[in-house]
Amino acid sequence: MRTLIIEDDQALASVLMRRLTKHGHQCRHFDNGTQGLIECEEFSPEVILLDMKLHDDSGLKYISALRKLQPQARIILMTGYASIATAVDAIKLGADDYLAKPVDSQTLLSAMHGKKIDIAEEVETDTLTSEQYEWEHINQALKFNDGNISATARQLSMHRRTLQRKLQRRPSFAVKD
Repeated sequence: MRTLIIEDDQALASVLMRRLTKHGHQCRHFDNGTQGLIECEEFSPEVILLDMKLHDDSGLKYISALRKLQPQARIILMTGYASIATAVDAIKLGADDYLAKPVDSQTLLSAMHGKKIDIAEEVETDTLTSEQYEWEHINQALKFNDGNISATARQLSMHRRTLQRKLQRRPSFAVKD
């Protein structure tokens, strides 16, 4: 399945690409809507994962253009700032689904398939809870920022002390690649 990811958070995009590639998806990533639109026409994705907050831009404004370029593609708007109002706006503009971040693999794959299906076989043991996903996302961002807590907190839009508390509450699971 060809999947276009339009996400400005490099750490999250790399996690998504790694997870989806494991499930046979051919992924391309861009960190802004303009490049995503150009690539959409060339790549002809079957699924488009679109971040709602792209730097200082809104992913909402790209939904209609993406829908015109790829009318058959599933457009899934993902956001860390979920609200009923933006969910309604996204669906009215042409999005097929609206997911709050962090999203576990099973929920994401279900949305990408467009229906509630039993994808346990496809997900296998790769399913992450939202806490596990958040932990992995934080660690990817930390690695991207060379261990710098302040830079990572800014990238994740959270207070530095909040990030430190989350890092101290290490989950009792091991995520292996």
